Amino acid sequence: MRLAFMGTPEFSVPVLAELAAAGHDIAAVYTQAPKPSGRGHKLTPSPVHKLAESFGLDVRTPKNFKAQEEIGAFRALDLDVAVVVAYGLILPQAVLEAPRLGCLNLHASLLPRWRGAAPIQRAIMAGDKTTGVQVMKMEAGLDTGPILLSETVTIADDDTAGSLHDKLSGVAAQLGPRALAALDRGALTETEQAQEGVTYAEKISPAEARIDWSRPAAEVDRHVRGLAPFPGAWFEQQGARVKVLMSRPAEGASAPGEILDTDEKLVIACGEGAVELVTLQRAGKKAQTAEEFLRGFALEKGATLS
Repeated sequence: MRLAFMGTPEFSVPVLAELAAAGHDIAAVYTQAPKPSGRGHKLTPSPVHKLAESFGLDVRTPKNFKAQEEIGAFRALDLDVAVVVAYGLILPQAVLEAPRLGCLNLHASLLPRWRGAAPIQRAIMAGDKTTGVQVMKMEAGLDTGPILLSETVTIADDDTAGSLHDKLSGVAAQLGPRALAALDRGALTETEQAQEGVTYAEKISPAEARIDWSRPAAEVDRHVRGLAPFPGAWFEQQGARVKVLMSRPAEGASAPGEILDTDEKLVIACGEGAVELVTLQRAGKKAQTAEEFLRGFALEKGATLS
């Protein structure tokens, strides 16, 4: 099929790779423009941009689709379909209607749960037992279109946003070619989303990443894992900000934030129960086990984390 691929982050990369391997005619790849990164603030292309260039594909980086010129350029591609995977830009109705068979979005949740920007993180933080990837025919609303294909994924008790991201990205890479093959045969059936159970996966705010030790241990653990590795749940101690990249529930109880154990492991009391902080990272340092961290950062049993 003749298609445009629209995606930006690492999550989208395996999907583009599989579509190219399947032999589709990828007329253009749309991705967000290079952004400053690193100490030198050098403009860095997105992961999708890098892969598309390595394949010799036409890469386009419009800031938005408000200009008629951009919409006209998209229409001129004369597409069968557009495949959208975590692109990050709003597509107006004129763009959605331009391909002959519409625009398909691969979304990392089981809609209508977790519409929006951060479905992977929100699913872990909420304690969901399952999530998945769905292929949706796009319409003007936010992730409101009918479902065409779906694959369910179990969320393990030790999954982080990073590990679940990789699982779902792999599933998406398999669903993309399957969806296009079925679309080409006219074998896709549209199923309208349920009206009940709608939730929104709001973007993670910097303030939200701070750990609230007054919450139950199960919630603190899910908060840590849901924000790892990025942006990372954090606390402050001795004037330093420390990210926690892995945790697990632990035995113990005391005032929230109190350090219960520093004997080769780091256990902190919560509003209910306690959590063990397994992997930590100080600013500018590499990630460390709790044992490594405690050798270089003095924390005393009985002290309280802020």
